[in-house]
Amino acid sequence: MAIRFDLLTLFPEMFDGPLNQSILKRAQDDGLVEIALHQLRDWASDRHKTVDDYPFGGGPGMVMKPEPLFTAVEEIQSLSQSRAEVILLTPQGRRLESSLVRELATLPRLLLICGRYEGVDERVRKHLVDREISIGDIVLSGGELPTLMLIDAVSRNIPGVLGAEDALIEESFDQNLLEYPQYTRPAKFRGWEVPDVLLSGHHARVADWRRQQRLLRTRSRRPDLLDGADLSDQEQIWLESEPIPIETLDAGERGPLD
Repeated sequence: MAIRFDLLTLFPEMFDGPLNQSILKRAQDDGLVEIALHQLRDWASDRHKTVDDYPFGGGPGMVMKPEPLFTAVEEIQSLSQSRAEVILLTPQGRRLESSLVRELATLPRLLLICGRYEGVDERVRKHLVDREISIGDIVLSGGELPTLMLIDAVSRNIPGVLGAEDALIEESFDQNLLEYPQYTRPAKFRGWEVPDVLLSGHHARVADWRRQQRLLRTRSRRPDLLDGADLSDQEQIWLESEPIPIETLDAGERGPLD
């Protein structure tokens, strides 16, 4: 399975570095991810390549015009046999979360519109875009950085991109839980030691410890996630009886889930 991203932007140069490094570069080289950049001004009809204008009714800033966007999207759709899901990156959209990322990763093609200025003409939202997506309750200068985040997150969920089949297992937000603490060599650094259980070679004990840490860390840092987590009755009772934040927990301690 492969996925194609079509990026419609006023600043295609912003993508040169991030899209040609590390995992995303390998994914493109392996034919698992295809990325095409499109300069929106190429579809402007006047000699000044105008893509924005003053808002009707007054107000600060400029608004992206509908004509270049409609023309661009309609022509870009014809570049591949698969119809692209048209996505506008905007603070007003649905928050980009793991469940949405997995859903997008099942689609063959995404056409991502990077907004600028004060946003787009409302007719673009109503009649051109399939969905609107936000990376959080913040406002940035444009949709380019959110687009990069979406591409990276979605690409990781394409089979083969990460190599190991279990690479996504137990990452943060998998099963609505945060990831457990990770350690590497040296086993002792500036007096801080790696928990004994991780050095024991006892796989079942390590798995139990990691599960406990995921539960405690989520409870401490993102308790809102627990509403959607699949917890056993025993785990639920244990969490309710152990209100100890992960930061104050001795990472080597065994808990009542043993």
